[in-house]
Amino acid sequence: MATTTDDAAPPRAGDRPHAPGARRPERRVPLIPLIIVLTVALPISLVCGVAFGSAGLSWVEVLRFLRAGLTGGTIAPDQVASYTIVWELRFPRVVLAAVVGAGLAGVGVAVQAMVRNALADPFVLGISSGAAVGANAVLLFGLFGSLGIWALSTAAFGSALLSMALVYAGARTPQGLTPLRLVLTGTAMYYGFSALTTLMVSSAERGEAARSAMMWLLGSLGGASWDSVPIAACAVAAGLTHLVWSARRLNGLAMGDETAAALGVDARRLRGELFLVTAAVTGAVVAVSGAIGFVGLMVPHFARMLVGADHRRVLAVAPLLGAVLLVWVDILSRVLLAPVELPVGVITAVVGVPCFVLLMRRRGYTFGGS
Repeated sequence: MATTTDDAAPPRAGDRPHAPGARRPERRVPLIPLIIVLTVALPISLVCGVAFGSAGLSWVEVLRFLRAGLTGGTIAPDQVASYTIVWELRFPRVVLAAVVGAGLAGVGVAVQAMVRNALADPFVLGISSGAAVGANAVLLFGLFGSLGIWALSTAAFGSALLSMALVYAGARTPQGLTPLRLVLTGTAMYYGFSALTTLMVSSAERGEAARSAMMWLLGSLGGASWDSVPIAACAVAAGLTHLVWSARRLNGLAMGDETAAALGVDARRLRGELFLVTAAVTGAVVAVSGAIGFVGLMVPHFARMLVGADHRRVLAVAPLLGAVLLVWVDILSRVLLAPVELPVGVITAVVGVPCFVLLMRRRGYTFGGS
């Protein structure tokens, strides 16, 4: 009589999937110690991000000003200028860098599972290029000037939502959203919006405005302020919360729609949820930081390499990795050629390309199963 074994049992939705672009690594880093290390590294990175810069400030001054800002302490009149640099310029900038890094990394995990493509990132849906159209309309032509400091982020987020609606309308079928149609429609929209952005920059009469537009297109945190942090932070927190809550279903979706259905996961509904969440978070992040590439592509792969392909583990690590990474990338963008500031996206590309190649050649880890 034939007997059944555990090996013959069907997979469950919470089981570790063969995620897009990953095989089971030979060794895993223990999850809890890794989370502790990253949780400690993040505030240290934030302090370093405040301390490093073209304006020479001692660590003692930086820590004193941060404590004063956090606790409402007093500052001597002759220290107001230094306090302003620390609390009003550098600290919101590094906090925003952490928020953007966490958001891009978390959304990157979701997008790769949603379209089952190892090369997918948050910008594959065309949201970033759509946001660029609205941002350039403000930077180059002064549209929405009546909104003041909110003009850029409002226009970028609004055009990101419009591009999201166009991608959804183009990719949707009676059977719902399919991975292939999402990728193809998003890619087509990306090229269309990019062409429109190039036309806008080429027709701009003001050279400085064109330079600002190019900086934004390559990713920049130079315009960070305390006004821009809360909205982006709330969007990222809400998006990551939903993704963590959906981690078990992501495991099923990453195995394919048929397997997901066998595990009780409604792939059509889940893909629609993920599209809305990733588009909203990407739009909110791009609106305040510009298009920063490679973070959403590379960090999910590194997280899988460290802790395996289970999305419950990946989503516990990837946002922290992304936050720490982007804080240090922002530091490099400010200090490498100080006082000239490099676009953040340039640094992520310079770091990301060789890391991508090395990861692709690493034994035990492949992209797309090939």
